[in-house]
This record gives sequence, C-alpha cells and structure tokens, in this order.
Amino acid sequence: MASAQIKYTAKGFSIPKGIRLHTALGARYLTVSGGPDGELGAALRYLSQRFVMVTPQAIATLNDVGTEELAHLEMIGSICHQLINNATPEQMREAGMDVQYVNHGLGIYPEGAGGIPWTAAGIQSKGDPITDLYENMAAEQKARSTYEYLLDLIDDPDVADPIRFLREREVVHMQRFGEALNYVRDYLGSKRMFYGK
Repeated sequence: MASAQIKYTAKGFSIPKGIRLHTALGARYLTVSGGPDGELGAALRYLSQRFVMVTPQAIATLNDVGTEELAHLEMIGSICHQLINNATPEQMREAGMDVQYVNHGLGIYPEGAGGIPWTAAGIQSKGDPITDLYENMAAEQKARSTYEYLLDLIDDPDVADPIRFLREREVVHMQRFGEALNYVRDYLGSKRMFYGK
C-alpha cells in the first residue's frame, strides 16, 4: 500500500486516508454507495426487514449486518471524498461528473455510477422471513459482483484494497444470511403448542 493508512477487522476499521485525487474513479466509486446494489440500500433493507424475523438469531443477523453496511457507507464516502476533493470544475467535467458538480459541488451524494440518484424503490421488504432472507443472499452476491467489476477498473492499491475488504464482507454477509435462513426454517418447521384458557 502506498500512502493510504487502512486497518481492517471484521467489525471495525479506520477510515482510509491519503488517497490521491482521481475524479474519474470517484464517479465509478459512488455506485457502491447509492447504486442499485450499494451499501445504503442494503443497510436500509436489512434494518427494515428485521422486524418480521421470527427468531432472535435472524433479528440479530439483520441488525448486525445492516449496521455494518452503514459503516461501509461511511468508509466509501470517505474514499469518494478523497477521490474528488479539491477537483476543479474542469476535472469534474472531464470525469463525467459535471451534473454531480452542479447539484452537489464536491459533496458526496448517493447515486449510481450512471448518475442516477439513490432511491428506496429498489429495496425489498416483503414481510416474509424466508423470502426476505433469500433476497438478502442475492443482494450480497450482486454487491460482490459489483465490487469485482469495480476492481477490474482500479489500478490504485490504496483504493483497491478497501474494495477487496468490502467484497470479502459481502461473502460473509451472504453466509450469515444463509445461517439465519436455517434458523428460520427450523423454527417455522417445528411443532409449537400454545395453551390458552
């Protein structure tokens, strides 16, 4: 790693610092914050779905992963900020970020790489624990794919290393949702007796 200072653990990491200006990369990087498979949508999806989960393990999983996704959003925002911080209007235009610049200056605004603003329309919260957990496993795989495609475009190790970390976390999240699905299936498949008056 060149100049960035990054420390990762499963639940905690320091925000990368020392990333060099690279407006074109900043434009692509925004997609992992507010794009269709980005961290903002994932966090809100999981934190919304937790209310219909039927086991303590599933509730805890959605709460933990949703909260971690918010931390990832902070990490991505910090990196995006460094990639475009102090860019000139001309550099923003050359990177295809002129509309971003007109609307938000050098601020970080959750949108996809194509400039489409984040929307809650893509969030699924079906109200069925099994359906929601399958949706979450698919969402984590889509996010993993997005990170892999982004890595194909990145040659700066200071930016690529955090992406690799986040990609690995997507795999862990998918596994955790699979475990939660097993708990939910076991619970829903078990005979329960209720005694009334």
